Amino acid sequence: MSNGMDIDGESQITLTRTIDANISDVFSAWTDPALIEQWQADEAELEAFEGGDYKFTTFGDEEDPEDHTVSGEILQFVEDEKLVMSWVHKEGEDDDAEELIFVLEIGFKALGDEQTSVTVTERGLAHSDAESRIFSIEAWSAALEHLAEVLE
Repeated sequence: MSNGMDIDGESQITLTRTIDANISDVFSAWTDPALIEQWQADEAELEAFEGGDYKFTTFGDEEDPEDHTVSGEILQFVEDEKLVMSWVHKEGEDDDAEELIFVLEIGFKALGDEQTSVTVTERGLAHSDAESRIFSIEAWSAALEHLAEVLE
């Protein structure tokens, strides 16, 4: 199956999704703030180079009134091939808010001119309980689905 999911041990999840779009368009969707805002965040800032910082904010809604912000650093940036980011999600607004820290690795592989395989691997100790792993898998599945809708 091309859209498989693996749970490797307890500290990481991996999802792979095939998207019917050119690899550079798919890569841009992860690195261009204007495109990120179409599928992943309401407000995005991203410095598209190794060592660059990023910040994604999703505004609250009726179900969950709080804004959610994820931020971090671009650890690896290989155009049309690989993106590795530290993924810091703060629960709550104050300074001693709990932080969930992951390393997010996104791999891109052309399967032809208009098809790209995207593999998302999220590693972090926070996945030690099954519930948080399932939540992350569902969240990334939904995000990749949304990305496919935007690009295809």
